[in-house]
Amino acid sequence: MTMTYSGTTALITGASSGLGAEFAQRFAARGSNLVLVARRVDRLEDLAQQLRSEYGVTVTVLPMDLGRPGVGAELFNELSVRGIAVDTLINNAGFGTHGPLVEEDPAVIASEISLNVAALVDITRAFLPAMLTSGKGALVNVASTAAFQPIPGMAVYGATKAFVLSFTEAVAHETKDSGLNVLALCPGATKTEFFDVLGSQSAAVGPMQTSAQVVETALKALDRKVTPGSVVSGWMNRVAAGFAQRLPRAVTVAIAARAVQDW
Repeated sequence: MTMTYSGTTALITGASSGLGAEFAQRFAARGSNLVLVARRVDRLEDLAQQLRSEYGVTVTVLPMDLGRPGVGAELFNELSVRGIAVDTLINNAGFGTHGPLVEEDPAVIASEISLNVAALVDITRAFLPAMLTSGKGALVNVASTAAFQPIPGMAVYGATKAFVLSFTEAVAHETKDSGLNVLALCPGATKTEFFDVLGSQSAAVGPMQTSAQVVETALKALDRKVTPGSVVSGWMNRVAAGFAQRLPRAVTVAIAARAVQDW
């Protein structure tokens, strides 16, 4: 069954490019109004104009840095003032760092944790009560195949995504009788700007998927009669994640280290 979202509103973070822009395209095609949040207002406005023209949906643009304390309440209050109720939340904003922890910039690490973990939890908590009342949408938190094993060379990023996976599966169970579909999406290497920001292509382990393929995986999971708490995008990634969960921990760490290190 293909879910339609006509008459609902989806809030998408990190919506200016990559997976966020693809989610916006696909939810608009299914009739959802949108709230697009990212820092790059020019890209948001261009995307919003295209979606309004193509699908006739309402698109609200909110340029915002999400890596600040209390951003969930700030975002919720801003939309409440505008009379916008959110049925679907897609927490896609995030970034990664690459290199030995001892060489990482502490300020960048703090920003990474703030955006990937603290903001995701804060925004989820702020919007969850209303979404549970609505029961017409979904909560999608973008994790990663990095969540399934520690990754020397990407220690902080892998740990943040392990948190997202654990957190989302727990919330999915807590809300399983509510009508809200809760999903942790775990893509592998994807053709987005992620690796440009990361500063290394060596972390692109396995076959590259497109944003369209990853978002299609999420939508198929949401369309199921019972949405799983998590889904891995790509069959090779699913196999690798399965092995990571079954092999001895020391083995998976060693394999991950060899896969991403370029020093």
